[in-house]
Amino acid sequence: MRTNEEETGEQIALQLVRLLHQGTPSDEFAQCMAEVDALPASRPGKSNLVEAVRMAMAVRNRLELLQQRESGMLAVIESAQELSSRLDLASLLGAIVARARKLLGSDLAWLSVHDPARDEFRVLVAQGAISPRVSDMVTLRDRGVAGVVMSTHLPFTTADYLHDTRFTHDAGLDEIFREDGIAALVGVPLIWEGGVIGLLFVADRYHRVHTTQSLSILCTLATHGAVALKNARDFEAVRAALDKADATRAELERHLRGIQAAADAHEQMTSLLARGASLSTLCQSVAQLLGGSLVVLDEAAQVISQGAATSYAGLGAQGYEPHGGRSAELVNALRSSRQAGRSVQAFEVDGECCRVMPVIGGDDVLGSIALFHRGALEEVAVRTFERSSSVIGIVLLSQERMEAAKSRNVSALLRTLVSPRQDEWAVLVNRAERLGLDLSQPLTLLLVEMEGPGAGYAARYFRAMASMERTLIDEIDGMLVIVCGAPRALDLRQEFSAWARRNAGAMHRGVLSRPAASPAELPQLYATLRRALGVLGRLGIQGQVIGQNELALYSALFETHDQASLSHFLEATIGPLISHDRKKNAQLASTLLHYFDGNQNAKTTAQRLGIHVNTVRQRLATIEDMLGHWGNAARALEIHMALRLWSLMRQPEAPPAADIA
Repeated sequence: MRTNEEETGEQIALQLVRLLHQGTPSDEFAQCMAEVDALPASRPGKSNLVEAVRMAMAVRNRLELLQQRESGMLAVIESAQELSSRLDLASLLGAIVARARKLLGSDLAWLSVHDPARDEFRVLVAQGAISPRVSDMVTLRDRGVAGVVMSTHLPFTTADYLHDTRFTHDAGLDEIFREDGIAALVGVPLIWEGGVIGLLFVADRYHRVHTTQSLSILCTLATHGAVALKNARDFEAVRAALDKADATRAELERHLRGIQAAADAHEQMTSLLARGASLSTLCQSVAQLLGGSLVVLDEAAQVISQGAATSYAGLGAQGYEPHGGRSAELVNALRSSRQAGRSVQAFEVDGECCRVMPVIGGDDVLGSIALFHRGALEEVAVRTFERSSSVIGIVLLSQERMEAAKSRNVSALLRTLVSPRQDEWAVLVNRAERLGLDLSQPLTLLLVEMEGPGAGYAARYFRAMASMERTLIDEIDGMLVIVCGAPRALDLRQEFSAWARRNAGAMHRGVLSRPAASPAELPQLYATLRRALGVLGRLGIQGQVIGQNELALYSALFETHDQASLSHFLEATIGPLISHDRKKNAQLASTLLHYFDGNQNAKTTAQRLGIHVNTVRQRLATIEDMLGHWGNAARALEIHMALRLWSLMRQPEAPPAADIA
């Protein structure tokens, strides 16, 4: 019969085989060893059983080692495969870190990359960490495990990092390790061409000693990481080079397009110039090319032409004023532009920019151009704008020469017409017809003294206006002289007065003649109007164009008197009346003037003033108390003349058109 001891030995043996077959962890083998140790020492074969358990544990450890090697080889093969299949550096390094952590059964792992510029290691990929600070760790090359690995180029392992004295600790890293509970740590280098370009770490939250096999597998994975880093950097360098090449090619293409656009623009402007296009056509073309609004200004900053792109909605050009709030900025920008030889941005309002450049003809400044636009202008557009200045300068210079030739003819004829020594009638008629003036019609003469822009500029300005055809205009003896058909006189007066108020303010005065039946009357009219201008000067009248008939009496009486004498005459004649109106804000003087102008008819005066006739009579009684009786004709004429002179001197504007003739 079999004894109990024999049965127990067989059971233990079968259990050992079963444990080996199932790949049972070492804890159960240890339990089996405890059961054998518990057998009585006197039991036969106990020593054999102990040896059998030890052999089984050795076989189990060997199998485990083989499994680790197999897993490590598989991990190495998988990492090698991923090196050839992945180009994304973060993804590839993440896979290596995850595989190292899984293969060694560690709690966490990370990979740091060396930054040569700062000579430090920064975490690129981390897995398994509790503290978020692990992913932001920065390690100096002479601190911690990184310092040891950098100096030796070999793996380094510690079972108790925080208490290990073999390296210089970094207080910041130690704090992070405590926060995450890290105890054991292994670091292996990523080596490329003899230099450490990174570090691969695995860590555990308990004290642990790693085998040589584990370190070997970790080093292999680190080698793959180094290859990945180098390939990724080479790839990034190649991609950066390709991107740079693409950017350079795109810039070159853009530049070539710009050159072509500039060439097309220049050809278009040259073609327009060759075809004799007008200034307005040229302005419109340039504005369309630049996508903005173009304004051409003369030397007095007056607009002489403009154009706008069909799609442009800016309002800067429409709001331009020759002497507006931006005048100083324009003047300064034009000065800077002429000094630099390039266009200059003058100002910007509500996102709309104004770029200016002078227009040069020979050695003279013919005017300027202003481009209103939105957004930044490319260099090609700026160059196109600047080239347009030269083309517009040619047009203006050509116009100026044509105008100079025409003005010489106009000036010669005009001087002849107002000269006492006129040419023969047939010669005058022929010369006038060539300039579009019909001498058979009644003519009107206008003389103006002016400051500000000056008579010469005014003559050039009005000669360029289409409405001034069949009109002779020039500067003679410092005065603006205009001869036109009598039917045009009123329109001419109004047009000039409006222009003068805008550009010369009150710094002008003029006299418009009565119609002349023939050119033979013009010399005498010219002399008369010159004397009348002198009277206006003595009267202190500015900012008005007065009809000759309004000044006839005063020219005869006062052309030799100065303003002080005239003031004395007014004071002696109607002084009390003027003083009363000024103090009382009354209208006695104007009432009396309308009374005399209305043939001393109280009813007519009331109708003109829009008041009751009794009011007129009351005012006349008050006036008679002040001035005395004006019943005789001489006294009435003296008072009426003084009132007319007073009215003339105080007029803020020119009298109505009906009063001219």
